[in-house]
Amino acid sequence: MDPRAILCLALAVVLAGPALAADAARDAALDKKTAAIIERDFHAKGIARADRVKQDELQRLCTQFHDQPPQKIAERVERAQQAAIKWPADGSYLGDWRAGEKLAQSGAGMTWSDPAGTPAGGNCYNCHQLSAKEIAFGTIGPSLLHFGRSRGNTPETQRYVYARIYNAKAQNMCANMPRFGHLAILSEAQIKDLVSLLLDPESPVNKD
Repeated sequence: MDPRAILCLALAVVLAGPALAADAARDAALDKKTAAIIERDFHAKGIARADRVKQDELQRLCTQFHDQPPQKIAERVERAQQAAIKWPADGSYLGDWRAGEKLAQSGAGMTWSDPAGTPAGGNCYNCHQLSAKEIAFGTIGPSLLHFGRSRGNTPETQRYVYARIYNAKAQNMCANMPRFGHLAILSEAQIKDLVSLLLDPESPVNKD
């Protein structure tokens, strides 16, 4: 490399240092202010408790590193999340895909107006394409159309899908997907129904 180019690069790095530090300080101040506003304005009502805004270690780290944590931190946290997965006692990962489709369509549950004990829906279509016939779906997550046709329905695939629904952050620390099982949003039986929805050859996911 031309020595002049090296000198210019070094100078740019030196000059950028204070600006980067100022940006980091500004971001930290904004994060702190945002957290204070949320804590001030979110009040417990019904089953929606105020502790929902309290971040656990994983969430704090994803916030701190803007969803791009250092590899060593991500590996440590993902191992801990994997170890916390509660596998079905009967060793089966499959349920009823028909019930799974109802869950995927439902966004019910967990709001302040829901009575305690109201089953939550999976709200899967909010983020994923699943059925070829459903025209209303989100794109935050990847399309799962024909998932079972492309991945198969082996015990290994069933276990993978169960784990992914139970706690996606065990495989991708800062994934957008909720930790349905880890946070007891969905029951073991509900997760099994969703596994079947994705893998059963007769489910709408795997039909044209």
